[in-house]
Amino acid sequence: MKYLDETLAVSQRILTELIKRRRSLIFWSIFPISILFINGYILGERANLELSEALKMAAPPSLVGAALFFSCLGGSVATVVSEREQKTLKRLFISPLSGFSYFVGIFIAHALIGIGQTILVYGVIFLRGETIEGSFFLGIAILCLSIAGYVGVGFILGTQLAKRTEDVNAIVATFGVPLLIIGGAFLPTSLFPDTLLDIAQFNPIFHMNEALIDVWAGGNGFEDVQNHFWFLLIFSGVMLVSGWFSYYRMVQSEKTL
Repeated sequence: MKYLDETLAVSQRILTELIKRRRSLIFWSIFPISILFINGYILGERANLELSEALKMAAPPSLVGAALFFSCLGGSVATVVSEREQKTLKRLFISPLSGFSYFVGIFIAHALIGIGQTILVYGVIFLRGETIEGSFFLGIAILCLSIAGYVGVGFILGTQLAKRTEDVNAIVATFGVPLLIIGGAFLPTSLFPDTLLDIAQFNPIFHMNEALIDVWAGGNGFEDVQNHFWFLLIFSGVMLVSGWFSYYRMVQSEKTL
């Protein structure tokens, strides 16, 4: 119960601060919807699809390829860096709060933000009269693996590379934007040349997009996306473990300062 209470307290604090900064909450709500409609209009025009159908096809890359990337990866980087700058971590070390609870608390907070963005994006789809084609639970599993992978990478970047808040945008842009483009977040992978498709096989965002498109837009089952699924499972596991060790190294370093 001690770890559970501490974890929930950390998550609640982060979410409460976000709610108090209403502008950030509004922007994180507008962003996935705007990306959805931009991608939807482009896809509908190019593929001669009705807008509602185009939006359904554009929802997976708009969500996992763009919205979750910036909220879960960029958000976790910003959280870690800002709390180091504000000396919040120093104060936490004095308290009986465990490092594990703090790590999991940040993960849960950003996972809840990602879930909220998912509800927004697919709420628009449902209002347009479209439905999810494939397995609901398989799609949720893909989203959870995507969120876990993003937050793990966020901890690695936030603890090892970013020292100041000003570093966050540069790091996220440097590592993220090329991966987003190659992953199919802004351009359909059907337009990619073979060489770029071969490179995309090593990009986790590509597997996130393709898996969710196949399941929730194409109605495919696990057999059709199992390669994407196993890639994401291994990737998210490795990133969470690496993120924890990166966080632990940062904690030991902060304690000695």
